[in-house]
Formats: sequence, structure tokens, C-alpha cells
Amino acid sequence: MISVSEQFKRLRDLKQCALIPFITAGDPELETTAEALRVLDRSGADLIELGVPYSDPLADGPVIQAAATRALQRGVRLDDVLTLVEQISPQLSAPLILFTYYNPILNRGIEAFLQDIYNAGARGLVVPDLPLEEMESLLSLAQAIGIEVTLLVAPTTPAARIREIAARSQGFIYLVSVTGVTGVRSGIADRVKDLLAELRSTTENPVGVGFGVSAPEQAQQLRQWGADAVIVGSAFVKRLAEGSSEEGLAAIGKFCRELKAAID
Repeated sequence: MISVSEQFKRLRDLKQCALIPFITAGDPELETTAEALRVLDRSGADLIELGVPYSDPLADGPVIQAAATRALQRGVRLDDVLTLVEQISPQLSAPLILFTYYNPILNRGIEAFLQDIYNAGARGLVVPDLPLEEMESLLSLAQAIGIEVTLLVAPTTPAARIREIAARSQGFIYLVSVTGVTGVRSGIADRVKDLLAELRSTTENPVGVGFGVSAPEQAQQLRQWGADAVIVGSAFVKRLAEGSSEEGLAAIGKFCRELKAAID
């Protein structure tokens, strides 16, 4: 499977902005998750974030928290997610990025976790609750194994820390558009435009913007401001959970195509 960096380079050469949908593994069930990944892949997703269900998802808003709770109540665990990734990743052209908290990584062992997700077919990783100061062992092991760890920049991050994060982040830099948790919002704060400009002056690495993006108009605005990628989570998770599995899959396919058309 192509790496996260290779995919961004390919899109940059084509002068395209990447679309990165997020869904939660196991919601409404793993079989639907597998088909959702296929639907997103053929509906315009350039990379796909797959959330590992976790009992205390501090960075996630109510929609994704509820999805993780439902998946955990159905017995979905990390090994189930890895089995799913191993089965589905050969069928996808979009690289898979796992989104998980640090506790499951620590419990499994950092090197074992990274090797397991790489062997399953994941190529990227986001760990929202691990600060930069504690990242060194994860980053170095991930680089050796072939997993790119993407770091987050928040609206409140000081300029000096932004430069440090930009220098260490692998694959791309994840710019959080709001102060707070994920979730659908009606608009994008003007501060994001300034942060994008600041990152542009700091690094040539791609920048993806997420948290709160929920409509094609917002995605289009972010591209106009200079984002290399638009990350959309709660709006996909909500659509996939509504109605029957067939209705949810049709809804996320339609939404994905609308988002991709808006940033093309």
C-alpha cells in the first residue's frame, strides 16, 4: 500500500487537495465498517482515518463518543480492528490511518503495536492524547517500521511549539480547527486561516485541517485558505449510524462525493 507521504506527494503533483474521511471501527458493526471503507475509497477519499473504539475518548465529541461506546458494547476490540484492516486494506487505494489513544498502544507495547498495525496494512497513526515531549520512542520506532505518526496543532498552540511539532510530524500536520473536541459545527473560525499561513511559513509539509468540518462549503473554504487536506469525522459517523446499514452506506458515499467535488 502507498504511504501517507507518497499519497500527499502524488496529490500535490496533481495540484489536488486531499479528502480524509473518518469513521469509527465497529459502528454500527464491523461488516458495515468494511463496506464503508470500500464505499469511501471509491467515492473520492484520498486517505481514510479509522478510529479504534476507546472507553475514554477525550478528544472526541458526542457523536464519535457514542459510536465508540456502541462498538465497545458489541465487543469490538483492537484485535478485531486489526483483523478488519488486514482483510480490507489490499482492496483500497487510499492509505489507512489509525486514530487511537495511547493506552492501547502502551498496553500492547509500542513496538509490537506499531509492527502489528503495519503488518495489518495501516500506514499512518494519530494519537491525540500523547504530548510531543513523550513522543520520542513512538516516533523513532514508527519511522523504522514504516508507520507515519501525524502530530496535532491546536488554535492555542504557541508559535515556538508549532515549529517544533511541524518539524517532527510525519506524513502531514493535523491542524485542529477549534479549541475543544470533535463535532459538527456551522462555520470555520477565521483563526484557522492565520494558523495555516503560520504553518506555511514554518514548513513545507502538508497540512490537514479537521475537527468541526461538516459541509462542502467549509471544505471548499479550507482549500481556498491553503489546506492540503480536509478531515471530516462526525458528519460521516452520524450519517453511517442513521437508518439501516444500506441507507448509511449510501449516505456516506453521497457525502464523500460532494465533499470531494467541493475541493477539486
